[in-house]
Amino acid sequence: MPAFPEAARAALADGQLRRNLAHATGTIRAKRAAVVGEVDDWEELRAAGRALKDRTLRHLDHHLLLLEQRVTAAGGQVHWARDAAEAGRTVTRLVRETGAREVVKVKSMATQEIGLNETLAAAGIAAYETDLAELIVQLGDDRPSHILVPAIHRNRAEIRDIFAREMGAYGTPAPDDLTDDPRRLAEAARLHLREKFLRPKVGISGANFLVAETGTAVVVESEGNGRMCLSLPETLISVVGVEKVVPRWQDLEVYLQLLPRSSTGERMNPYTSTWTGTTDGDGPRAFHLVLLDAGRTDTLADTVGRQALHCIRCSACLNVCPVYERVGGHAYGSVYPGPIGAILSPQLRGTGSAVDRSLPFASTLCGACYEVCPVKIDIPEVLVHLRTRVVEEARGAGSAGAGVSGAGRWPGRGGRRRLPRPERVAMAAARWVLSDPARLAAAQRTGSFAGRLLGRDGRVGRLPGPLGAWSDARDAPVPAPESFRAWWARTRG
Repeated sequence: MPAFPEAARAALADGQLRRNLAHATGTIRAKRAAVVGEVDDWEELRAAGRALKDRTLRHLDHHLLLLEQRVTAAGGQVHWARDAAEAGRTVTRLVRETGAREVVKVKSMATQEIGLNETLAAAGIAAYETDLAELIVQLGDDRPSHILVPAIHRNRAEIRDIFAREMGAYGTPAPDDLTDDPRRLAEAARLHLREKFLRPKVGISGANFLVAETGTAVVVESEGNGRMCLSLPETLISVVGVEKVVPRWQDLEVYLQLLPRSSTGERMNPYTSTWTGTTDGDGPRAFHLVLLDAGRTDTLADTVGRQALHCIRCSACLNVCPVYERVGGHAYGSVYPGPIGAILSPQLRGTGSAVDRSLPFASTLCGACYEVCPVKIDIPEVLVHLRTRVVEEARGAGSAGAGVSGAGRWPGRGGRRRLPRPERVAMAAARWVLSDPARLAAAQRTGSFAGRLLGRDGRVGRLPGPLGAWSDARDAPVPAPESFRAWWARTRG
């Protein structure tokens, strides 16, 4: 993946993408605001959610060991995975031991993070996504672009075309008379998935929460496909990040109020499935829990950055982010897009790549993400913290190579001097204009004249030169035909 600015530039050129995103995120924001407004103690719930996460992470080792004991006592098996490769090998081995060549999957960010579908495919095992949005992404040979709604970048017409073109290659084909009516699309998906639910012997899931005191895994969803995958196969394998543990069953009371309102704009999830180990004659005969580290303990060591591990994957921050709404999730180069991805991915993966170094800068620092986060992750604080880290790492690398190359400097007074940054030049120019009333008046007259030349329909097209980067992402307003100073002088003498 290219760095965020380059990927975002390509996304901004797609007008249909921007329309799809604006419509979808606007709808979700309105639903969330309505149901959150019904809760008198919403801020107290947010504070409780953060406090629970803080306390759990301080004693994470204790809770994880207790979880392992409880899962084992209930008939399950626990496997520890240090990284994505080890998790992939573990799941592949467990599937092969059953003799299965195909699996059904519940929507899971953790399995996307480790590239499990690709790992299984390389081993000759087919993985079928059963979440409607994940199905759209899989059939379209696409990548998810949202935590909650992976196919948010697609509209109904595009989904209809994907179903008509691809469903037959994976199983039950779409009806010949399929339209883009949402009910018809959902029915086509239901018919296509029915055989998938009934045939495979292995199901793979993630989990929204793991309860340490009982060894219980919890999945919340809206469609019912998850419950089919969790209960019908003979073997269930759940891949879950170590940060998903909560100490007590009672703690779910807080999160099961925060999560549905923040994610789908619902008072409660239509389906909340819990399971503890195995039970004779009910559900899978074998249960395997793969606990995934993959950079999480390294993140935990950062007293500022560890806030990212509080995330309950609600996606509220994506839906209010002005950057995400304009570029979508693919530009982030991670399964975790948006503001939370901008602080989580560079910590889990490190800042060795160009895309991970650029992610902390993929934000306006407007703070909207913090205002809606149900567990009060101060995303702007972590963004600034990670920006500092990236700059210091680059400075250290530059110092190490200073004796070899003088790139980025030029001879001048004192022998060596940094080139002026564009921001420094712009601020110096603004200071020069604003420090003299006559210069300010002249600039305002020039702006009004330029606006009359460039403006059309109340908007300016792409601004010239370096200013074009700003107008690529938004409509530039036409300068007023008359400045306030000119109006005041004309009307008040």
